[in-house]
Amino acid sequence: MYCPKCGKENADDAQICSACSSTLTQGKASGGNVAVKTSRLAIAALVLGILSLLTFGITAIPAMILGIISLVLIDKSGGKLTGRGFAITGAAIPAVIILLIVIIRPFFARTRSIALHNVCWSNLKGIGTAMLIYANDYEDELPRAGGKTTKWGRTPNWQANNRSEAFGVASDGSGGTASISSSLYLLVKYAEVTPKSFICKGDVGASEFQPSKYNAGDKELIDLWDFGPEPSKHCSYSYHLPYSKYALTTSSEPGMAVAADRNPWMPRPGEKARDFSRFDPSYTASTKAQKYGNAIAHQGDGQNVLYMDGHVNFQNRSYCAIDDDNIYTYWDGEDKQRGIAPVLGSEPQDTLDSLLVQDAR
Repeated sequence: MYCPKCGKENADDAQICSACSSTLTQGKASGGNVAVKTSRLAIAALVLGILSLLTFGITAIPAMILGIISLVLIDKSGGKLTGRGFAITGAAIPAVIILLIVIIRPFFARTRSIALHNVCWSNLKGIGTAMLIYANDYEDELPRAGGKTTKWGRTPNWQANNRSEAFGVASDGSGGTASISSSLYLLVKYAEVTPKSFICKGDVGASEFQPSKYNAGDKELIDLWDFGPEPSKHCSYSYHLPYSKYALTTSSEPGMAVAADRNPWMPRPGEKARDFSRFDPSYTASTKAQKYGNAIAHQGDGQNVLYMDGHVNFQNRSYCAIDDDNIYTYWDGEDKQRGIAPVLGSEPQDTLDSLLVQDAR
């Protein structure tokens, strides 16, 4: 005899259910055996529950729904349906899977974040090595496009046949304008660094530079002078301003910041610059206010920074250069930690003032 309430099988002459202690009257009242069937919905719930383990939870919700429905029907069947164990198991498996996903999802997100940090770290490490090789061939100066008096601006002709045409440099080597990215592009042109090495995977909107997409004809990478007509889309890194009297050389202090993830106070593809007023590096400020000055590419956790001595560190605060100098701002008098957010034309205020910038558009 099956219990009409819980579906438990009991002896034919039993009057009390051994599982739920309910009174058993169905068998005697009917004068015969009750035809008992296993709920097909319960079986289906079990099958879908098991499949959810193999399909990464795709069948989890249907399994839970069928499990709940079958339990209700079993309770109302008066002992004619059984299969509570199947129904409970089918509904429980997806619930466990969902719980596990909630628990381990942050772990996987963190693992992915670390992986992106590592790729970016490797990029900057390679760029740093290439810079030292470049400097060895160019009188100890780090990459600087144009001429000695070239100013920060747009690269006039990235497909030009020579340097003078590319940057508008006069015959005596003076004048002209050049983008920040064009200085970094010299590593592609002369140090065999690939365009892919200038892309941080966490930098949304950035993609590897491919000349063919800009109708560059049969020109190769070494024939060009910048990352195309929209260089900011193909270079994820900021660089210590090369167009100033405080441009870096191999004789600069080892703790000077050379390059890093994009400056958050300057626009990037498809996104405006951050609101500088929300940044507060003081020790009494909240962690959120301190981290607001970090690079956007790594969700504000920090930024990979290449230093003059060639090492790369992931720094969780942007004031990480000499004497807590902020790498993304220039000094505001004695204020080095916060400083002043740069715009086109800004310059470092001292040989120890790290100022990493990128092209606004």
